[in-house]
Amino acid sequence: MSVDFLATMAAASRVRVREALMDCPRAELERRALASPVPPALRLSPQGFDIIAECKLRSPAVGALRTASEEDIAARVQSYAAAGAAAVSVLTEPSRFDGSLLHLTQATAALAAARVPAMRKDFLVDPCQVFEARLAGAGGILVILRMLSRGEIVALMEAADALGLFVLLEAFDEGDIDVAGELAIGGAAPVMVGLNCRDLSTLQVVPGRLEELATRLPAHLPRVAESGLDSAQDAARIAAAGYDLALVGSALMKHATPDVLLADMLAAGRGARSGLSSHE
Repeated sequence: MSVDFLATMAAASRVRVREALMDCPRAELERRALASPVPPALRLSPQGFDIIAECKLRSPAVGALRTASEEDIAARVQSYAAAGAAAVSVLTEPSRFDGSLLHLTQATAALAAARVPAMRKDFLVDPCQVFEARLAGAGGILVILRMLSRGEIVALMEAADALGLFVLLEAFDEGDIDVAGELAIGGAAPVMVGLNCRDLSTLQVVPGRLEELATRLPAHLPRVAESGLDSAQDAARIAAAGYDLALVGSALMKHATPDVLLADMLAAGRGARSGLSSHE
Protein backbone atom coordinates (compact mmCIF):
# COMPACT_ATOMS: atom_id res chain seq x y z
CA MET A 1 0.00 0.00 0.00
CA SER A 2 2.01 2.97 -1.18
CA VAL A 3 1.13 6.48 -0.10
CA ASP A 4 -0.14 6.98 -3.64
CA PHE A 5 -2.31 3.92 -3.18
CA LEU A 6 -3.77 5.36 0.00
CA ALA A 7 -4.40 8.69 -1.73
CA THR A 8 -6.12 6.89 -4.60
CA MET A 9 -8.28 4.88 -2.21
CA ALA A 10 -9.17 8.01 -0.22
CA ALA A 11 -10.24 9.80 -3.40
CA ALA A 12 -12.39 6.85 -4.44
CA SER A 13 -13.88 6.73 -0.95
CA ARG A 14 -14.86 10.40 -1.19
CA VAL A 15 -16.66 9.66 -4.45
CA ARG A 16 -18.61 6.93 -2.69
CA VAL A 17 -19.50 9.39 0.07
CA ARG A 18 -20.90 11.86 -2.45
CA GLU A 19 -22.93 9.12 -4.12
CA ALA A 20 -24.29 7.89 -0.79
CA LEU A 21 -25.34 11.39 0.23
CA MET A 22 -27.20 11.83 -3.05
CA ASP A 23 -29.34 8.85 -2.05
CA CYS A 24 -29.80 9.87 1.57
CA PRO A 25 -29.01 13.29 3.12
CA ARG A 26 -26.44 13.34 5.90
CA ALA A 27 -28.88 14.33 8.63
CA GLU A 28 -31.28 11.53 7.70
CA LEU A 29 -28.44 8.99 7.55
CA GLU A 30 -27.33 10.02 11.03
CA ARG A 31 -30.89 9.87 12.36
CA ARG A 32 -31.35 6.35 11.01
CA ALA A 33 -28.00 5.25 12.43
CA LEU A 34 -28.84 6.55 15.90
CA ALA A 35 -32.19 4.77 15.75
CA SER A 36 -30.74 1.44 14.59
CA PRO A 37 -30.35 -1.55 16.94
CA VAL A 38 -27.39 -1.38 19.29
CA PRO A 39 -24.64 -3.72 18.00
CA PRO A 40 -22.84 -6.28 20.18
CA ALA A 41 -20.09 -4.84 22.34
CA LEU A 42 -16.44 -5.77 21.92
CA ARG A 43 -15.40 -8.09 24.75
CA LEU A 44 -11.77 -9.06 25.17
CA SER A 45 -10.69 -12.24 26.90
CA PRO A 46 -9.17 -12.15 30.40
CA GLN A 47 -6.61 -14.60 29.00
CA GLY A 48 -4.85 -11.62 27.47
CA PHE A 49 -4.94 -12.39 23.76
CA ASP A 50 -7.67 -12.20 21.13
CA ILE A 51 -8.09 -12.38 17.37
CA ILE A 52 -10.03 -10.16 15.00
CA ALA A 53 -10.75 -12.52 12.12
CA GLU A 54 -11.15 -10.99 8.70
CA CYS A 55 -13.49 -11.68 5.80
CA LYS A 56 -12.28 -10.35 2.46
CA LEU A 57 -12.46 -11.59 -1.11
CA ARG A 58 -9.34 -9.90 -2.46
CA SER A 59 -6.13 -8.28 -1.25
CA PRO A 60 -3.92 -5.96 -3.35
CA ALA A 61 -0.89 -7.70 -1.85
CA VAL A 62 -2.08 -11.25 -2.55
CA GLY A 63 -4.70 -11.00 -5.28
CA ALA A 64 -7.99 -12.89 -5.37
CA LEU A 65 -8.65 -14.93 -2.23
CA ARG A 66 -12.21 -16.07 -2.89
CA THR A 67 -14.88 -15.26 -5.43
CA ALA A 68 -18.27 -13.88 -4.52
CA SER A 69 -19.96 -16.90 -6.09
CA GLU A 70 -18.04 -19.43 -3.99
CA GLU A 71 -17.92 -17.56 -0.70
CA ASP A 72 -20.59 -18.08 1.97
CA ILE A 73 -19.99 -15.04 4.16
CA ALA A 74 -22.53 -16.04 6.79
CA ALA A 75 -21.03 -19.50 7.23
CA ARG A 76 -17.50 -18.12 7.37
CA VAL A 77 -18.13 -15.52 10.04
CA GLN A 78 -20.13 -17.97 12.11
CA SER A 79 -17.19 -20.38 12.02
CA TYR A 80 -14.92 -17.54 13.14
CA ALA A 81 -17.20 -16.77 16.07
CA ALA A 82 -17.45 -20.43 17.05
CA ALA A 83 -13.65 -20.69 17.04
CA GLY A 84 -13.37 -17.80 19.48
CA ALA A 85 -12.90 -14.60 17.43
CA ALA A 86 -13.46 -11.47 19.52
CA ALA A 87 -14.62 -9.59 16.41
CA VAL A 88 -14.88 -10.05 12.67
CA SER A 89 -13.41 -7.52 10.26
CA VAL A 90 -15.35 -7.18 7.01
CA LEU A 91 -13.90 -5.44 3.94
CA THR A 92 -16.44 -3.14 2.31
CA GLU A 93 -14.14 -1.44 -0.25
CA PRO A 94 -15.36 -2.44 -3.74
CA SER A 95 -12.63 -1.58 -6.25
CA ARG A 96 -9.54 -3.33 -4.86
CA PHE A 97 -10.98 -5.69 -2.26
CA ASP A 98 -14.24 -6.79 -3.96
CA GLY A 99 -16.12 -5.76 -0.82
CA SER A 100 -19.49 -4.16 -0.21
CA LEU A 101 -21.76 -2.97 2.55
CA LEU A 102 -23.95 -5.98 1.75
CA HIS A 103 -21.13 -8.24 2.98
CA LEU A 104 -21.11 -6.33 6.26
CA THR A 105 -24.88 -6.63 6.60
CA GLN A 106 -24.70 -10.37 5.91
CA ALA A 107 -21.92 -10.78 8.46
CA THR A 108 -23.63 -8.85 11.24
CA ALA A 109 -26.85 -10.80 10.76
CA ALA A 110 -24.94 -14.09 10.93
CA LEU A 111 -23.03 -13.00 14.05
CA ALA A 112 -26.04 -11.69 15.95
CA ALA A 113 -26.77 -14.90 17.86
CA ALA A 114 -23.17 -15.21 19.03
CA ARG A 115 -23.05 -11.52 20.08
CA VAL A 116 -19.75 -11.04 18.28
CA PRO A 117 -19.30 -7.57 16.75
CA ALA A 118 -18.27 -6.92 13.16
CA MET A 119 -15.89 -4.13 12.20
CA ARG A 120 -16.19 -2.16 8.99
CA LYS A 121 -12.77 -2.18 7.34
CA ASP A 122 -12.52 0.38 4.57
CA PHE A 123 -10.78 3.60 3.63
CA LEU A 124 -13.12 5.76 5.66
CA VAL A 125 -12.93 9.51 5.13
CA ASP A 126 -16.27 10.88 6.33
CA PRO A 127 -18.58 10.38 9.34
CA CYS A 128 -21.42 9.37 7.03
CA GLN A 129 -19.50 6.13 6.43
CA VAL A 130 -19.59 5.52 10.18
CA PHE A 131 -23.36 6.00 10.05
CA GLU A 132 -23.47 3.44 7.21
CA ALA A 133 -21.47 1.01 9.31
CA ARG A 134 -23.88 1.26 12.24
CA LEU A 135 -26.87 0.89 9.90
CA ALA A 136 -25.30 -2.30 8.55
CA GLY A 137 -25.04 -3.59 12.11
CA ALA A 138 -21.32 -3.07 12.70
CA GLY A 139 -19.94 -2.65 16.19
CA GLY A 140 -16.70 -0.98 15.14
CA ILE A 141 -14.67 0.73 12.42
CA LEU A 142 -11.08 0.93 11.19
CA VAL A 143 -9.46 4.37 10.86
CA ILE A 144 -6.24 4.61 8.80
CA LEU A 145 -4.18 7.37 10.40
CA ARG A 146 -1.71 7.81 7.54
CA MET A 147 -4.46 8.62 5.08
CA LEU A 148 -6.29 11.36 6.98
CA SER A 149 -5.84 14.81 8.44
CA ARG A 150 -6.13 15.16 12.20
CA GLY A 151 -9.50 16.84 11.76
CA GLU A 152 -10.80 13.94 9.67
CA ILE A 153 -9.56 11.41 12.23
CA VAL A 154 -11.28 13.29 15.06
CA ALA A 155 -14.53 13.53 13.09
CA LEU A 156 -14.57 9.76 12.48
CA MET A 157 -13.76 9.01 16.12
CA GLU A 158 -16.46 11.39 17.39
CA ALA A 159 -19.05 9.79 15.11
CA ALA A 160 -18.04 6.33 16.33
CA ASP A 161 -18.21 7.46 19.94
CA ALA A 162 -21.69 8.93 19.45
CA LEU A 163 -22.86 5.63 17.97
CA GLY A 164 -21.11 3.42 20.52
CA LEU A 165 -18.73 1.83 18.01
CA PHE A 166 -15.22 0.72 18.87
CA VAL A 167 -12.36 2.17 16.82
CA LEU A 168 -9.20 0.50 15.60
CA LEU A 169 -6.64 3.20 14.79
CA GLU A 170 -4.23 1.78 12.22
CA ALA A 171 -0.61 2.97 12.36
CA PHE A 172 2.29 2.21 10.03
CA ASP A 173 5.21 3.90 11.79
CA GLU A 174 6.36 5.87 14.82
CA GLY A 175 4.70 9.07 13.63
CA ASP A 176 1.33 7.37 13.28
CA ILE A 177 1.75 5.79 16.73
CA ASP A 178 2.38 9.20 18.26
CA VAL A 179 -0.79 10.57 16.63
CA ALA A 180 -2.77 7.61 17.94
CA GLY A 181 -1.52 8.19 21.46
CA GLU A 182 -2.52 11.84 21.31
CA LEU A 183 -6.00 11.21 19.94
CA ALA A 184 -7.05 8.03 21.74
CA ILE A 185 -8.27 9.76 24.87
CA GLY A 186 -11.61 10.91 26.12
CA GLY A 187 -14.58 9.16 24.51
CA ALA A 188 -16.65 6.34 25.92
CA ALA A 189 -16.33 3.95 22.96
CA PRO A 190 -13.36 1.54 23.13
CA VAL A 191 -10.25 2.49 21.13
CA MET A 192 -7.50 0.11 20.04
CA VAL A 193 -4.23 0.91 18.29
CA GLY A 194 -2.99 -1.39 15.56
CA LEU A 195 0.38 -1.59 13.85
CA ASN A 196 0.36 -2.71 10.22
CA CYS A 197 3.79 -4.10 9.44
CA ARG A 198 3.33 -4.05 5.66
CA ASP A 199 5.71 -1.74 3.79
CA LEU A 200 3.76 1.06 2.13
CA SER A 201 5.80 0.97 -1.08
CA THR A 202 6.43 -2.72 -1.74
CA LEU A 203 3.33 -4.25 -0.10
CA GLN A 204 5.69 -6.74 1.54
CA VAL A 205 5.65 -7.53 5.25
CA VAL A 206 8.70 -6.14 7.04
CA PRO A 207 10.22 -8.87 9.26
CA GLY A 208 10.63 -7.83 12.87
CA ARG A 209 8.61 -4.65 12.46
CA LEU A 210 5.90 -5.69 14.90
CA GLU A 211 8.44 -6.51 17.60
CA GLU A 212 10.51 -3.41 16.90
CA LEU A 213 7.64 -0.98 17.50
CA ALA A 214 5.64 -2.92 20.09
CA THR A 215 6.91 -0.87 23.01
CA ARG A 216 6.09 2.39 21.21
CA LEU A 217 2.36 1.60 21.18
CA PRO A 218 0.29 3.22 23.97
CA ALA A 219 0.41 0.81 26.91
CA HIS A 220 -3.03 1.86 28.20
CA LEU A 221 -4.82 0.75 25.01
CA PRO A 222 -5.29 -2.71 23.48
CA ARG A 223 -2.48 -3.25 20.95
CA VAL A 224 -3.26 -5.01 17.69
CA ALA A 225 -0.71 -6.68 15.40
CA GLU A 226 -1.70 -6.49 11.73
CA SER A 227 -0.45 -8.25 8.56
CA GLY A 228 1.81 -11.22 7.92
CA LEU A 229 0.41 -13.46 10.64
CA ASP A 230 -0.07 -16.94 9.22
CA SER A 231 0.42 -19.50 11.98
CA ALA A 232 0.14 -20.40 15.63
CA GLN A 233 3.86 -19.66 15.94
CA ASP A 234 3.26 -16.14 14.65
CA ALA A 235 0.49 -15.64 17.21
CA ALA A 236 2.74 -16.80 20.05
CA ARG A 237 5.52 -14.51 18.83
CA ILE A 238 3.47 -11.34 18.76
CA ALA A 239 1.68 -12.15 22.02
CA ALA A 240 5.11 -12.53 23.64
CA ALA A 241 6.06 -9.14 22.18
CA GLY A 242 3.17 -7.54 24.07
CA TYR A 243 0.28 -7.45 21.59
CA ASP A 244 -3.20 -8.02 22.97
CA LEU A 245 -4.82 -8.91 19.65
CA ALA A 246 -3.99 -9.99 16.13
CA LEU A 247 -5.90 -9.03 13.01
CA VAL A 248 -5.72 -12.07 10.74
CA GLY A 249 -7.09 -11.94 7.20
CA SER A 250 -5.43 -13.60 4.21
CA ALA A 251 -4.21 -16.62 6.17
CA LEU A 252 -7.74 -17.46 7.25
CA MET A 253 -9.21 -16.78 3.82
CA LYS A 254 -6.71 -19.16 2.17
CA HIS A 255 -6.82 -21.92 4.77
CA ALA A 256 -8.85 -25.09 4.15
CA THR A 257 -10.10 -25.09 7.76
CA PRO A 258 -9.93 -21.47 8.95
CA ASP A 259 -11.71 -22.22 12.21
CA VAL A 260 -9.00 -24.71 13.15
CA LEU A 261 -6.25 -22.22 12.31
CA LEU A 262 -8.00 -19.49 14.29
CA ALA A 263 -8.40 -21.72 17.34
CA ASP A 264 -4.75 -22.81 17.13
CA MET A 265 -3.57 -19.19 16.91
CA LEU A 266 -5.71 -18.20 19.88
CA ALA A 267 -4.38 -21.06 21.97
CA ALA A 268 -0.78 -20.27 21.06
CA GLY A 269 -1.15 -16.57 21.76
CA ARG A 270 -2.83 -17.14 25.09
CA GLY A 271 -0.23 -19.73 26.01
CA ALA A 272 2.55 -17.25 25.31
CA ARG A 273 0.80 -14.58 27.34
CA SER A 274 0.28 -17.00 30.21
CA GLY A 275 3.97 -17.87 30.10
CA LEU A 276 4.88 -14.20 30.36
CA SER A 277 2.60 -13.72 33.38
CA SER A 278 4.11 -16.69 35.21
CA HIS A 279 7.57 -15.12 34.92
CA GLU A 280 6.60 -11.67 36.15
